[in-house]
Amino acid sequence: MHKIQANPKGSRFIEVSDEHLATIEQYQLLRNLIDSNGIIDENVLDKLKFNVRSLLESSGADKALLDLCLDVIYNSDMKAFGLHQLVLLYIDWSDKKKNEAE
Repeated sequence: MHKIQANPKGSRFIEVSDEHLATIEQYQLLRNLIDSNGIIDENVLDKLKFNVRSLLESSGADKALLDLCLDVIYNSDMKAFGLHQLVLLYIDWSDKKKNEAE
């Protein structure tokens, strides 16, 4: 279980499991999410929420995707800062996974 900081003050945290990260990888939720300027703001978070909502509507209720939504993406503490921390965690997790595979 990983914890990401959800706000700049450090008073809010969101727990992210390896299963959540695997679901992000499975659905490639972070691919092409961030614009070319590299800034993660509330618009990027909204874009992620719309993409996930579309997936849920088209593919039905996948339990792993629903868990990710309830626990992380639609968490009341999730803001742009938290999404930035989630992206950094995902990159680190993905790199470690690749290194273990080699």
